[in-house]
Order: sequence, then C-alpha cells, then structure tokens
Amino acid sequence: PAILKAVERATENIPLRANAVDPFTGKNTGTNIGNHIPWIDWSLVKGNSCKITVFPKGGGRENGSALKMFNPTVDLDEIKKFIVEHVIEMGGKVCPPTVVGIGIGGGSDIALKLAKKSLLRPIGDRNKNKTIAKLEIDLLEEINDTGIGPMGLGGDTTALDVHIEVAHRHPASFPVGIAMQCWANRRATIIISRDGDVEWISLNSKLL
Repeated sequence: PAILKAVERATENIPLRANAVDPFTGKNTGTNIGNHIPWIDWSLVKGNSCKITVFPKGGGRENGSALKMFNPTVDLDEIKKFIVEHVIEMGGKVCPPTVVGIGIGGGSDIALKLAKKSLLRPIGDRNKNKTIAKLEIDLLEEINDTGIGPMGLGGDTTALDVHIEVAHRHPASFPVGIAMQCWANRRATIIISRDGDVEWISLNSKLL
C-alpha cells in the first residue's frame, strides 16, 4: 500500500528513527514497518475528500497510558482522582507539559482509542458537551496544581490541556482510558481531494 511505502521512504530520507521491534526477538525491521505497524485507523465521514493525519508518538508517552475498568456505580470524583493520581505517578517520565487525553465509556479498547484520538484536537479546543468541557477545564486546573511542572522539575504548567471523548458504555462496566502526549505534540495533516489535489493543513488548524 502507498502509506507503507511512504513510511519506509520517510524513514530513510528524513530520516526517522526506526521503531518497529519484534516483541519476542527484539529485532528491529529498520523501516518502521512490521506486523500491524504502522497502525492505520480510519473512518467513513461525509464529504468527497480524504484527510490523513500522521501522529508519531514517543515510547515514553505511550508508556504513560492507562486503563481502569470502574464499577458502573463510580462517581465523577473517583474518576478525577484516578486521572490526577496517574499524572502524578508519571511525573517527568512523559516529558511534561503534556496533553492528557481521556476516553470514557465504550469497551476497554474503545476507551483507549478515544483517549488517543482526543489528542488530535487543537490545544484549547473544548468538547462540545458543556458538562464534559467543564470537566476538561477542572482536570487541567487540578493537574497544574500538582506542581510537577515542565520535565518534572516543578512549576505551574504540568499539562497544556486535557481533552475528553465519550462513548456510550455497557451497563455492567465503566472504562476510563488515559493517553498522554508530550509538549511537542507532533502531527501533520493533508487533505486529498477526489481530483487528486493535495492540501497541507496547518498544525494549529481547527481541521485537525
């Protein structure tokens, strides 16, 4: 596929660090291509164009991911406590100031997927649901009150933002996923029209 060829070409020409390692042998493919890697997530949307976002994420930040399957009787304070305590536990390991992505609901896989997907939203972009938007702001304030600061060296800015995405859940479970991204928050997006024209989108664009 063209995407795999592009990844291999970018790895060689930019160059990109080779990060595709066999989990059992430890052998690095050297191309950033391996079983199910790069992971390509896609969805059908309205319109007649294709938007592609490349979202490289460092291992340190990925190691800051977390999932908790709460009892469905959980209250909001317990969820907030889990998130803030996890950020405290990570400290400087995730290269703060971070963007903290939260996925609530769905199944375990959906919660983590939503958490990572939320990281694609621009800094300051609040959830359209006012209740969830307020929770984003409250969590951002609580996380920054921890004093962890940039690179864990202390300060008022531990997180640049908190983004939350929500899915309906099964009555018997209440999953909450956390995905963290470092201050660099690298990504790039293009839009390909049905005529083959390519438009590069600014990293700060609301289209991201």
